Amino acid sequence: MKTFDHWLTSSWRRSTVAALSGALPVLAFPAPSLWWIAPVALVPWILLTRTAPTWRRAAYDGWWGGAGFMLAMHHWLMPFLHVFTLVIAVLLGVLWAPWGVLVRRFLGGGPSRGRTAAALVVLPSGWLAIELVRSWQGLGGPWGMIGSSQWQVEPALRLASVGGVWLLSFLVVAVNVAVAVLIAVRESRVPALAGLVATAAVTSAAWVWSPRPDVDSRARIAVVQAGVLDGPDRRFDREERLTRELAGRDVDLIVWGESSVGYDLEDRPDLARRIAALSRETGADILVNVDARRSDRPGIYKSSILVGADGLTGDRYDKMRLVPFGEYVPARSLLGWATSVGKAAGEDRRRGTEQVVMNAGQGLRIGPMVCFETAFPDMTRHLAEDGADILVGQSSTSTFQHSWAPEQHASLAALRAAETGRPMVHATLTGVSAVYGPSGERIGSWLGTDVSTNAVYDVPLADGVTPYVRFGDWPVHLAVLVLAAMALVEGGRAVRLRRRAPAPQTPPARTVHESPVRPGR
Repeated sequence: MKTFDHWLTSSWRRSTVAALSGALPVLAFPAPSLWWIAPVALVPWILLTRTAPTWRRAAYDGWWGGAGFMLAMHHWLMPFLHVFTLVIAVLLGVLWAPWGVLVRRFLGGGPSRGRTAAALVVLPSGWLAIELVRSWQGLGGPWGMIGSSQWQVEPALRLASVGGVWLLSFLVVAVNVAVAVLIAVRESRVPALAGLVATAAVTSAAWVWSPRPDVDSRARIAVVQAGVLDGPDRRFDREERLTRELAGRDVDLIVWGESSVGYDLEDRPDLARRIAALSRETGADILVNVDARRSDRPGIYKSSILVGADGLTGDRYDKMRLVPFGEYVPARSLLGWATSVGKAAGEDRRRGTEQVVMNAGQGLRIGPMVCFETAFPDMTRHLAEDGADILVGQSSTSTFQHSWAPEQHASLAALRAAETGRPMVHATLTGVSAVYGPSGERIGSWLGTDVSTNAVYDVPLADGVTPYVRFGDWPVHLAVLVLAAMALVEGGRAVRLRRRAPAPQTPPARTVHESPVRPGR
């Protein structure tokens, strides 16, 4: 152990270990989906950071660990953004620098039981603050929140209905902190064990007392996944053929993926008529997604548009939260060079202004979102509040077809369904498409990236309001209060230490009336 500690005295070696430790939790997410490592995946990073010799080194451990986490989580962007992916990871890694300082402050050396107990609350709160900041869509949005790694764990989904993915992130980090203490701080094992028992108690209480969605009816939803095809015309022809195959299958709604139509339907009434004819043949409204320059206003929009038997219904949702670099370049005057080293957007898409709940007929109300908007829990929460019966995400990850991105994206819908108590349809252009029930349970099988097909899902509809929809992001608010209280306590402690510090020992000043006593006088 001493040899390893000596080896870590090299700054670059320690930074490398921090980056590798920060990358470890990504294995809990799809595609590896080793969800069971999440409760211990942060432990190596915590153990390293608590041994930092100075607070500055702890900040570096946090920074490089965060950079490793962000690079591993978004490594599939490399073919798209090239070296800029590394730049983004290093910049966003700075968010974890204060967290590294907190780890050393509360777990460094031989922490008392009180300091350890505080760490079980403060460190998860600090992590939530990081996730809150990077949830701003300008920084890439809440992709890869550590709580979302538990998307297929039934007790975790029940917890999500109480406090959203935020509560899951808090508890996952708290468990990691407790395990790190059990390993490295023997004298503080009691509060660590108490933290683990408290986590188990919270999970059990959520399992027993949180309301379950009250299923009162069902809807048959069809997903059309075109697959990888070159050109909007070939894509449309394939979607038309796949949709026609749904005739006679008694579906209530048909959903096409993101960018399924490459022309503005107001400017191409022939395409609108073809979709309306499909609606008449199948007996269901069709939700398409248009990625095109609008004819009635300037700019390119990504829009979910509902088409019925008589043509355009008038229901339209323009995407509000755009993908940085993929659909617009932040601060283009400064970062526009990204277009020369990767496939960043050559022209910024335009933003919509409000969310929309659409009436798809027969009393079925749907709440559409586009692409990575499904990563934002507040958007699905607002749609549930506005009366949506089904949440619908239209996506396309064709650029990252052979990476972890499609499965990561598909898994998010399970959490959004569990948080809101509303089923969610994740329909993609090229896979992975997936459907989840109102408790976040998977319905049917995923449509992988290797198929071009249609599928019909018997989706349970539920009413009622989950605690998360009613009370919102309360774990985040609690975390902010914890950090504010910590800042006050630490500030007061610093003031007391300053007051107790002994006055500097300085010789008394001599006046003009004093003269030194000479020997012999």
